[in-house]
Amino acid sequence: MLAQEIGEQGLRLSEQPPGLQPQARHFPQRNRIVSGLCRAVVVVEAAARSGSLITARTALDQGREVLAVPGHPFDARASGCNMLIRDGATLVRSVEDVLDVLGGPQEPARRELPPATVSQPRSLADMSALHGQILSRLGPSPVAEDQLIRDLKLSAGDVAPELVNLELEGRIVRQSGGLVALAMRA
Repeated sequence: MLAQEIGEQGLRLSEQPPGLQPQARHFPQRNRIVSGLCRAVVVVEAAARSGSLITARTALDQGREVLAVPGHPFDARASGCNMLIRDGATLVRSVEDVLDVLGGPQEPARRELPPATVSQPRSLADMSALHGQILSRLGPSPVAEDQLIRDLKLSAGDVAPELVNLELEGRIVRQSGGLVALAMRA
């Protein structure tokens, strides 16, 4: 069995229990893990409303590079890629375009962030306090992530990693359109 072989020779990583049959609703969660483990996401084909665009948006939220292969403007399967390029994704015409973004095959890309966006390490108490502030501003109705950040009067670089942590803990859920809400506990 392939899954067993991968587990013995590599790593299987999932938020779902072993043996659960694949379901389309789990794909965004799975792809969030995949994009989080990658330096960049290359979208080769995507309709205007597709899971590939969800993965691309997640990659951007995680600070990953997003690249897209263009397609004919009348091909519905290319409309998502063309929109990504229009919105700032790197155009991919060949493998060299990908290597340029990643820094070549042997040298990883090193990009310096402006000092204002670099977060200082937080103590456990500070993180716990920030988690409390975030959770106190959320409810079952979704709130725009950028509005939450403004309400907290903190930088996106300070809040975004904690939103990821809260999401991984199952305490919040991300929804399309950059919205976040408290996770509903059963």
